[in-house]
Amino acid sequence: MTGVNSVQINPTKETIKLYAKQLKTPTFVDYENVVRQLQPGDGYDKFLCQLMQLEVLQQQEAGQRRRIKKAGFPIMKTLDEFDYTRLEHVSESFIWELASCDFIKNRQNIVMIGNPGAGKSHLSVGLGIKACYAGFNVKFYTATNLANELAEAVQFHRLSKLEKSLAKINLLIIDELSYLTFNRYQSEMLFQVISERSERASIIVTTNLEFSRWTELFENEIMVAALIDRVTFRSHVLNMNVKESYRLEQTLSKGNEVNEEHIED
Repeated sequence: MTGVNSVQINPTKETIKLYAKQLKTPTFVDYENVVRQLQPGDGYDKFLCQLMQLEVLQQQEAGQRRRIKKAGFPIMKTLDEFDYTRLEHVSESFIWELASCDFIKNRQNIVMIGNPGAGKSHLSVGLGIKACYAGFNVKFYTATNLANELAEAVQFHRLSKLEKSLAKINLLIIDELSYLTFNRYQSEMLFQVISERSERASIIVTTNLEFSRWTELFENEIMVAALIDRVTFRSHVLNMNVKESYRLEQTLSKGNEVNEEHIED
């Protein structure tokens, strides 16, 4: 005898769930929602087309989330959030042109040179997120973190594995190539990573220093010349110098807001 609170199990629906799991098509489980949206006269082919379209869209979104997570961005910053009125030497239209990711398809690089607080990191992350949405594999490092990870890989005999991982990256972002001096060993490893990507995959580099001052970062001046040659070949070099630091402006703005609140009190 069937209990009052028993739940009727639909064998066909349970079989569909099983097949959807095995085929890795999770949206197929919600086929009833697709059925409800069909118009009178729509055939099986229309149903199948809409169901498959839903699955493709979900897999694309899942892939985008996965690529963004793997990229290791320190913070989520989109291009829509950037204040383009601050740029003095680069047009907003050019940034959005770069956001098409054609530079990645063409294996070109981007070098952003400008004073601190110009928004270089923001733009590099924003372009990286666009690349993730476009289906490219992206990895974000500060120059220091990349040098340290390379050194640790050598120490623990994982360099080959790390190099293979980096070789699969369509866009490598090296942020803050500015603050610390790299010893000869670190310089050689960074040079190796950048050299191997030349004409094979894209890099975005952000730095506070003009090329003539890169000798302040690396011990070997001959290597510096070769490094600049690799980075600038087939590259978009952006002058990101601005009069006022964005972070300083934000700090001053918040300070003014606090002062105004005190005055009102």
